[in-house]
Amino acid sequence: MKLHELKAPKGAHKKRKYLGRGSSSGHGKTSTRGSKGQTSRSGRATYPGFEGGQSPMIRRMPKRGFTSKFPTVYQVVNLESLAKISDAVITPALMLENGLVKSKNKLIKILGDGELKAAITIQAHAFSKSAQEKIKKAGGKFEVVNA
Repeated sequence: MKLHELKAPKGAHKKRKYLGRGSSSGHGKTSTRGSKGQTSRSGRATYPGFEGGQSPMIRRMPKRGFTSKFPTVYQVVNLESLAKISDAVITPALMLENGLVKSKNKLIKILGDGELKAAITIQAHAFSKSAQEKIKKAGGKFEVVNA
């Protein structure tokens, strides 16, 4: 088989349905929309979740809790990835340089996945409890940097 011999499989290309072009076309008069009612009108599309005028499920469900419009979003870094860096002091700039975080302007949180073998000082905006314990256990220090 060569490139010029390739063809679309049978049934892949359907003929376009021309609507409202007279009764001999087979799609004249009501143009396949039936007669009367909401679905026959122009601009008839309804939104997802529309239930025919009945109060939609999303409005019937009770609302609970609170979602902040301005959540604190952290870039997370695990101890496992920090252990690969050989420097004694690990700063946010060093993490950016090593590709552990994507932005220097966003907050960084250190999580406790992995183990530390060397005593290192880590600077970040937040630390999980397990990360703090593992850093102390390795003989290192953690410093909270203000944004």
